[in-house]
Amino acid sequence: AKLQSIQLYLFGPKNSQTLVKELKAKRHSVGGLGGLIGRKKGAVAIRINYDDIKMVFIACHLAAHANKVDQRNKELRHISNSLLSRDKRTRDLTVWLGDLNYRIEDVSNRPVRSLIHNHLQSVLVSKDQLLQEAERGEIFEGYCEGTLGFKPTYKYNVGSSNYDTSQKERIPAWTDRILYKIQDTNNIQAVLHSYDSVDQVNGSDHKPVKADLCLKWIYS
Repeated sequence: AKLQSIQLYLFGPKNSQTLVKELKAKRHSVGGLGGLIGRKKGAVAIRINYDDIKMVFIACHLAAHANKVDQRNKELRHISNSLLSRDKRTRDLTVWLGDLNYRIEDVSNRPVRSLIHNHLQSVLVSKDQLLQEAERGEIFEGYCEGTLGFKPTYKYNVGSSNYDTSQKERIPAWTDRILYKIQDTNNIQAVLHSYDSVDQVNGSDHKPVKADLCLKWIYS
């Protein structure tokens, strides 16, 4: 599934086609005058029924900048209504991932970088806009996320693991996230084995994030 630079791919084991009963892709754009100004924001989604587990994966790119919290919340609602509203009761797992662009609130650049340098980034978790908005009930109701134990994934100098040294000197933030929701926890159990960034990848001003999530049927 693709929407300009937003791309989502699913991979599975060889000879698993017989386990796939449904496979659909959708997309939804927000803002940017359809991509005529800057990079288009929005989301792409893949819906799949694999071995009788109905899953929806959504990759999105939301509005940038620290002062755009309300706009990001609004974009999430629009995307959710467009891509999820019709099949709310018929999916077992929903996964959101991508550059959600939520920033660190009310902490200036130098203290943020100092805490990260001293491996104290956990102090900043309470200032994360996404977690603040979720706690207020504005976004991601019922969703789970692993602990933000890794360093903020944005913004780096491309080709290095050094935070932005350009004139703008963006404040580091956990812009890149993976969240998931189990619709019926009585039937399916989700175990998150790991949630981390991949610091060795230097081809972007972001560090990618990975999650190892295991699903298990619960038999009564």
